[in-house]
Amino acid sequence: MKLYLVQHGLSLPEEVDSEKSLSPEGEAKSRKIAEFLREKNIRLDRVWHSSKKRAVQTAQIMAESVSSPETQERKGLNPMDPVGDFPGEIEALKKDLMIVGHLPFVQKLASLLLSGTEDKNLISVRNSGVICLEHTDSWKVLWTVTPELLEGQGSQAEFDS
Repeated sequence: MKLYLVQHGLSLPEEVDSEKSLSPEGEAKSRKIAEFLREKNIRLDRVWHSSKKRAVQTAQIMAESVSSPETQERKGLNPMDPVGDFPGEIEALKKDLMIVGHLPFVQKLASLLLSGTEDKNLISVRNSGVICLEHTDSWKVLWTVTPELLEGQGSQAEFDS
């Protein structure tokens, strides 16, 4: 079972857009990552996202590229929401899942899964970046990719998932 953790793409400042929609740069970088996932034939069973517009937009971009059969808004994925109940729910699902959320939620969830505590910053989370974790007997990082990593590489990026 694989879990893909994604921080939403860069958003417009609140003074420009009260809903903080994706900025043109945020949309472009999310599409670049989504195309990379498509090229690598990543398949998902579900995509969960928060209700915030920037997460909804990022989730839609990702889901289109990975042919996710089910995308759903989930409560409890906002920036300051507690992460404690998610490991059990994710493991019980037994499906490949992508969660599109926010900092610090995404970072705390990754920390909790990898170390048993949400307080360790074990991995850096970036806008539009993807952290792929795999669960067998425990959670492990398989790979991570950021828009910055792909800049200038196009489809030449070497990557096995």
